[in-house]
Amino acid sequence: MSARKAKVSLRRHHHDSVATRAAILAAAERIFAEAGLAGARTDAIAKAAGVNKALLYYYFKSKDGLYRAVLEEHMKDFYQRGLQVLTSGGSARSIVLRYVSMHFDFMSARPNYPRLFQRFMMAGGRPLQRLALRCFIPLGRRLARVIERGVREGEFRPVHSGHTIISLVALTVFYFASPIVRLAAPVDPYQDRQIAARKNEVLKFIRYALFKNPEDKVI
Repeated sequence: MSARKAKVSLRRHHHDSVATRAAILAAAERIFAEAGLAGARTDAIAKAAGVNKALLYYYFKSKDGLYRAVLEEHMKDFYQRGLQVLTSGGSARSIVLRYVSMHFDFMSARPNYPRLFQRFMMAGGRPLQRLALRCFIPLGRRLARVIERGVREGEFRPVHSGHTIISLVALTVFYFASPIVRLAAPVDPYQDRQIAARKNEVLKFIRYALFKNPEDKVI
């Protein structure tokens, strides 16, 4: 085989590997969200992905490894987006609003993610600790510094940064993760009109709960 043909073959193999891995992750995400780690079957995941079951173990070693990979794909994206917002310029008010807006958009675009992550949180253990150390804790520390700067510079009311972060997360996560929302309202919370209305209310709530001058223009 010529060097040129070998390079073409390697590129095709890489493309096929990337596509196969992505298909497995997409199928696993849906099935794990529906059945959880214990209830999900690798046969069902392989069938939904259109691949041989052996490929699941080739790429991810185990069902647990596949579950972690599904979550890590989401969390890697979330971490990168969050870091970009928290290290950008602007006032503390603008950074907090952009961060919450990013979090809300991230959740609304991933209907399976809330159930996946909720199951993962309930399981606890070392995988959760590792994910927290790599993602949640670094982002939380950066967000806390932004909030503390906002308090020092008079943009925010005198609040506790840690408790404020918990409240900010809850404002977004509860809407997507809690089954009570679906039971209480006879509408689909993922409907475009409902998502837009909820996001607007969340950002408005933050202004009036946190900002000293909620009506001021945010720059």
